[in-house]
Amino acid sequence: MYPHLRLTGDATTRGQQYGELARDRVRLSIAAYQNIFAHYAKWDWVRVTAEAERFLTPISAYGEHYIAELQGIADGANVPLLDIVAINVRTEIMFAAKARDASVSLPRAGECTAFVAIPDSGGGVLIGQNWDWKAHAFDTTVILEVDPSDGPRYVTVVEAGLLAKAGMNEHGIGIATNALICSDDAGEPGVPYHVLLRAMLETTNPTDALIALQRAGRASSASYLIGHRDGLGLGVEAAPGDFSRLFLTQPDQRGLVLHANHFTHPDFDRVDVGVWAMPDSVFRLQRITRELQRSNPYAGSTFETLLADHAGHPNGICCHPSPSSIPAENDATIFGLIMNLTDQTMRLSDGPPCQAGYRTLDYSEFFALR
Repeated sequence: MYPHLRLTGDATTRGQQYGELARDRVRLSIAAYQNIFAHYAKWDWVRVTAEAERFLTPISAYGEHYIAELQGIADGANVPLLDIVAINVRTEIMFAAKARDASVSLPRAGECTAFVAIPDSGGGVLIGQNWDWKAHAFDTTVILEVDPSDGPRYVTVVEAGLLAKAGMNEHGIGIATNALICSDDAGEPGVPYHVLLRAMLETTNPTDALIALQRAGRASSASYLIGHRDGLGLGVEAAPGDFSRLFLTQPDQRGLVLHANHFTHPDFDRVDVGVWAMPDSVFRLQRITRELQRSNPYAGSTFETLLADHAGHPNGICCHPSPSSIPAENDATIFGLIMNLTDQTMRLSDGPPCQAGYRTLDYSEFFALR
């Protein structure tokens, strides 16, 4: 099972706890991304961390406590601050490398398939995803259970050393996400992807979660699915830039928003690089859409079955490691996650859902601590 880390206190204290409790996994994350940048961009770690330093100013302007927490993680893990910043902005740094050198290869990886499901009446509001990434993440994933002294309690399943990925909080907010890439992704400094995910988990209502994406210039593309226990949901395709580069999708007649790793909004007006970098995305979205047309999204195990689906193997919704002997090219589904925002539970697979199965994590008592 992926380790659970309970963090409390202010940003600095939480960061130090995080770095200490996950020290080995944080260091493994850093080593893995050193290899990834060397393989795809031919950048050494000195150059990567120099690029990461450019993001300190926009992160600090967006929220000084994020810098305090990143410094705490670095202190707890006994690594340099810029190593921690670099893994938190690894998406943006890779775009910067590609923008400056056409010979740089973006990782062509299977990625995430995500959903939000809002029933007409009864049952719980569901949000979740598979997270597909490099196989080293089997050894770096952690579950953060955070009780801040200055904000909402939240839970997120994430790579060790990063601020957040998919998760939910005590106010009924749930976030799922997909990487996107478009022709505007050049790695210019702005608020990074993983900082935005964390900011959304700090909000108390879905409007503020959307505002978190609007209130400063974003550095990179991504899809953000927002769910709320009051029966609200939204899909947001974000390109780099300000609020005008957000493309919003309402739930369909069945209460569903489904997403993979390419832009789908009819108003999107740039080149969608994700269709090249993650071509399996179009088939994964096709598969989950068609299967949900044939089944009840709100039946007990519907999404558990879908997240374990192998159509298009090995690049299906449930993705399996490729036969490549190069670690930087080995991809897999790292976890499957289904969150019920109504009863405050998670169904989590510690590895590919088809193999690991699911365990239930009940956070109703944790979210009621105060």
